[in-house]
Amino acid sequence: MAMTVLLGALASAWVMLAAQLAAGMRRLPRVSSVTPAADAGLPSVSVLVSARDEAEKLPAAMRSLLELEYPTYEVVAVDDRSRDSTYEILREFAAGCKRLRVVRVEELPEGWLGKPHGLETAYEHSTGEWLVFTDADVRYERKALRLAVSLALERGLDHLTLIPEMEIRGFWERTVLNFFGLTGIMAARPWEVGNPASRAYAGVGAFQLLRRSAYERIGTHRRLAMEVVDDMKLGWLVKQAGLKSCTGLAEDLLRIRWHAGIGNIIRGTEKNFFATAKFRTGIALAQYTAILLLNVLPFVALPFVRGWALGWAATAAGIMVMVSGAVAMRTGGSVVYGLTHPLGALVVVYMALRSMAKTLWQRGIYWRGTFYPLEALRRGAV
Repeated sequence: MAMTVLLGALASAWVMLAAQLAAGMRRLPRVSSVTPAADAGLPSVSVLVSARDEAEKLPAAMRSLLELEYPTYEVVAVDDRSRDSTYEILREFAAGCKRLRVVRVEELPEGWLGKPHGLETAYEHSTGEWLVFTDADVRYERKALRLAVSLALERGLDHLTLIPEMEIRGFWERTVLNFFGLTGIMAARPWEVGNPASRAYAGVGAFQLLRRSAYERIGTHRRLAMEVVDDMKLGWLVKQAGLKSCTGLAEDLLRIRWHAGIGNIIRGTEKNFFATAKFRTGIALAQYTAILLLNVLPFVALPFVRGWALGWAATAAGIMVMVSGAVAMRTGGSVVYGLTHPLGALVVVYMALRSMAKTLWQRGIYWRGTFYPLEALRRGAV
C-alpha cells in the first residue's frame, strides 16, 4: 500500500512537471526572433571574460567575440594565472584588435576564488553601459550580442541570461548531459524568473547581460568573492534586489562544447555539486535522495509491483522517457535516448556523492590551481 501511494505521488509529480515544462519552455523568449535594434539605439557594452588554462578552446571563442556585429563594444579578457599559453593567445589577439583589452592576474588576493576575482578585475577595467559576463569557451554568432541587447531593451530588463546550444558527442555525454540539463531546467523554472512574485532565478555562465548600474547596485562580484557557483548566484542577487530579470534561449547564436567525455564531465563538475547545497551534508543528501526517488524508483519498481502500483510506475516511467527523449532530439540526438533517463540520474548522483565525499575528505576544494578550505567556502556561500 505504501509503495502504491509513493508511486502514485511520483506519477502525479511527473504529470505536473511535464506540463509545466512544456508550457514554460514555450514562454521563454528566443533571441533569434527578436527584431534587432538600430545602431543609434544600442548602448555601449563591455564583454568580460576570465580565463585560466583555456588555450585549447580560447582561440575560437575570442575570434567569435571580436567579430560581433555591434557598433560600440569592447572585450576585457583577464588571464587568471594561466600555466599554458592562454596569456600569449590573448596578447596576439589584442595586437591586431583595439577593442580587446587584456589584463593579467599574477597573484590571487586572499578571500577570493579565481573566477569571481577575474570577473571583478575585468569589470574594473571596463567602460560599457552594459556588461556581458561570459566564459572563455563560448562561441558567438555575429548577431548574438545585438539581438540579446535588443531583447533586454525591448523588455526593459536589468538582467538577461541565455541558455546556449550544447555540443554533445557520444553515448555517455548525451546520457549525462541530457539528464543534467533537463533536471536543471525543471529545478530552476527559468520561465518564472521574470515574475516578481516567484522565487525563481537563473544565471548561466555562458551569457549574462546586466546594466552596469544594476551590477553595481547588487555589489558586483565582491558579493560573490567565495561563491563557487557564482553564475547562478549572480542571478540570485539580481532577483533579491528586485531588479527585472529574464531567461532566454540563445539556440545556435551561442554554442559551447562543455567537457569532452564522461571523465572530463565528472572531473569538471567536481567542485560544483556540493557547492549547490552550500557545502551542507544534510541538504546534499536530501537532494540526491529526491533525485533517486523521482527519476529511478519508478523504473526499478516496474518488475516487482502489480495493479495500481504498476500503473503508477509505468505512467511515471513513460513520461520520463518521453520528456527525456524530447530533450535528446532538441540537442541533436535520438528520441531513443529517453530510455537512458534513469541511467543519467544514477551517474549524476554518483558525481554528486563523489563531489561531496572528496570535498569533505580533503576539507575543501581545488579550483584553478588553488586550494580553498571548506569552512571558508561555507562562510562565503551566498
